[in-house]
Amino acid sequence: MAAVDHGEQLDQRGNGAHARARGRSAPIRFLSGGKVIEIENVDPCKSVLNFLREDLRRKGTKEGCAEGDCGACTVVLGELNGDRVELKTVNACIQFVPVLDGKALFAVEDLRQGDGALHPAQQAMVQCHGSQCGFCTPGFVMSLWNVYQDNVARGTRCGDAELRTALTGNLCRCTGYRPILEAGQKMFDLPTVALDRPQLAARLRQLRRDSSLVYESEGRRFHAPRTLAELVAARAARPQATLLAGCTDIGLWVNKQFRTLADIIYIGEVAELKRMQARDGALAIGAGVTLSDAYAALVKHYPQLRAMWERFASVPIRNAGTLGGNIANGSPIGDSMPWLIALHSRVVLASARGTRTIALEDLYLDYMKKSMEADEIVAAVEVPLPTPDLRFRTYKLAKRYDSDIAAVCAAFALWLDGDRIVRARVAYGGVAAIPKRAAACEAALAGRTWNEATARAAYAALAADYTPLTDMRASQRYRAKTSQNLLWRFYLETRVAAPLPATALDVFSAVAEAA
Repeated sequence: MAAVDHGEQLDQRGNGAHARARGRSAPIRFLSGGKVIEIENVDPCKSVLNFLREDLRRKGTKEGCAEGDCGACTVVLGELNGDRVELKTVNACIQFVPVLDGKALFAVEDLRQGDGALHPAQQAMVQCHGSQCGFCTPGFVMSLWNVYQDNVARGTRCGDAELRTALTGNLCRCTGYRPILEAGQKMFDLPTVALDRPQLAARLRQLRRDSSLVYESEGRRFHAPRTLAELVAARAARPQATLLAGCTDIGLWVNKQFRTLADIIYIGEVAELKRMQARDGALAIGAGVTLSDAYAALVKHYPQLRAMWERFASVPIRNAGTLGGNIANGSPIGDSMPWLIALHSRVVLASARGTRTIALEDLYLDYMKKSMEADEIVAAVEVPLPTPDLRFRTYKLAKRYDSDIAAVCAAFALWLDGDRIVRARVAYGGVAAIPKRAAACEAALAGRTWNEATARAAYAALAADYTPLTDMRASQRYRAKTSQNLLWRFYLETRVAAPLPATALDVFSAVAEAA
């Protein structure tokens, strides 16, 4: 591994085409500490956290959980979106080093100013006594720094809600959070220290590749295609390779299960998969679009999804993970699938043979088994846009409000003609081996008047749709009862006589559970 600062003389000698011409893989190149880091002999599955601590000897970033939950390892990535630099927090413990290629990596050591002074995000933590044992502090500081830089660039000052959202991925067992939140406001009162985004953008443009990255080390291969055609060709050639999107799940395979991944195909550089487009009455979301960007677009059409957006893991996870990856993973406790299925979303599958589109619920056959060929990838999901006759809600029950896995996730969609239900789609996660529609419940709703009698009939019919399990998150009895109670909550919010607004029950979300 070599770390050198090429400055303005940086050229494309490290790109894939030239590297292959020399008969070896291309080096990974990214900005860190004001320098261009070039890597040639590092395990492709090595985490950014371990690389920082072991190779760069920058030990400010800490390992707490090694699974993206605690935020002690939070770092910030800077990358180009067009000609504009975007900053985002991610968990360094579950990001592989090759994903850094072409980006800028900011760790806590980068916040120190030229004269040795602390950055306002750090100084505010000192003045507000926001650190006690200190282990989680670097992660909090990086999340605060990201919020600070984004607000300074906009000429704004963050509100309490934005600050709390930004810190959902950072856990502290000492301070009780109040002084940290106070520091998040105090940092804007200190002299401004803004990132030079135009200069950073210029340096990132110099790192851009003119071809795909193919990196090999220790007998392992990391391939980052740049086009969909190249991606499906790579998948056809290596159907057993691990497809990597946000690494929010695969990172745990390595950290917790100690799995060896010999061949990785990374979708994060495929331009076609990072697009969103409204077409034919639906919003098509590419499989490479992050959860943060996907939900930001979706809530403009479905404000009912805002609470789910806030509760889907944490900001660093949403910044890395993708909606397409959530779908392809097919976990029965994934937060997105129930509402996607309820809205009758469709998934686009691609291979070297072409594309095909199927209803999302038809993708899932059994626990972690999908109706996909070995050479197929999830290319996009098509979410129908709302119509005036739609009544829609989705709910999540978990032990913690923020950053927790659901015990039950429910989604309800009714299309009404006046007060008559023309069509009903109900889907649940966490109560079966796959995200699954509630057929008996739907039958009790379709064609009926949307009133209390119908809601009670559907409530009773729901008992025949699932046989939930008991595990560490919830008992069978709890899942069965709360599944019914969420249906009743949906009725209370959308009943024709006196509908409640989409956000009304955010204030008293426990009512349905206690019913």
